[in-house]
Amino acid sequence: MKKTLIALLTSATFAVPLAQAGATIELAAEASRPAANDMVRASIYSESAGNNPADLARKVNQEIAEALKVIREKPAVSVKTGQQSTYPVYGKDQKIESWRMRSELILESKELATVSELIGKLQQMRLALGSVSQMPAPETRRKVEDETTRDAIRAFQSRAAVAADQLGKAWKIKQLNIQQGGSMPMPVMRAGRGAMMAEAAPAPLEAGESQVTTTISGQIELAD
Repeated sequence: MKKTLIALLTSATFAVPLAQAGATIELAAEASRPAANDMVRASIYSESAGNNPADLARKVNQEIAEALKVIREKPAVSVKTGQQSTYPVYGKDQKIESWRMRSELILESKELATVSELIGKLQQMRLALGSVSQMPAPETRRKVEDETTRDAIRAFQSRAAVAADQLGKAWKIKQLNIQQGGSMPMPVMRAGRGAMMAEAAPAPLEAGESQVTTTISGQIELAD
């Protein structure tokens, strides 16, 4: 009679203790650099009031269409539609006395002199200047952000080394957070229609600078 041999497989689970994490220290560092305001953004608008909304729309749309023809003669200037609104004007008895319509165009360019000249021409065409702001162009800001990120990381590492050396410990980075910030676009001017219709002189614009800041925060872990 044959004997059947049965192999019994057994398995065992061994608990291996994990290395205990060392103490952690939270740190922060930041770095700032100036970025040239090499881009200008201007809002130009047409606004009209009257009793007939359809007539207002025709008038405002015609002024905007004529303005677009002039703007598109300048390839260095980009243009897009801004805010558009039509709303009633109420009298004392809460009845509609008239209507007001406004349509806005947003101009952007790295050629400050061209935008300045355009503003003057558009005002001569009876459009109004809403506001002008200057800021770093996206590529300019990205370049400076890269530089401040390198500076901030070096500052974080230096601060971490000081803390660890004082405690006589080796260290490693456990966590890092990077935040980009800085000053908002610089408003050069903001004006109402009446104040800016007198003369079609070019608007005086100076580039200036904006501050770009990178903040590094995180934790370092100390070796036992």
